[in-house]
Amino acid sequence: MHKELDLVALANDLPEYNLHRGDVGTVVHVYGAIPTDSGQLYEVEFMNVAGDTLAVATLREDEVKAVELQNVMLHFSDRAA
Repeated sequence: MHKELDLVALANDLPEYNLHRGDVGTVVHVYGAIPTDSGQLYEVEFMNVAGDTLAVATLREDEVKAVELQNVMLHFSDRAA
């Protein structure tokens, strides 16, 4: 289970948000008492290095995984903010 302000990575692509497996976001809200078959629900914000929000998505626990900072790499993307 993740908590607010945890970094999480996408387990799969989310084409509707132009996000890709491995993109890292911040948990900005943990929904309480919402039962799902896939566990907890999270509101996750995805930003670029400049601090611009690229997307905010409500995701199931099985759609994200914990991030270990030593495994995070920055990469260039030409998608618009």
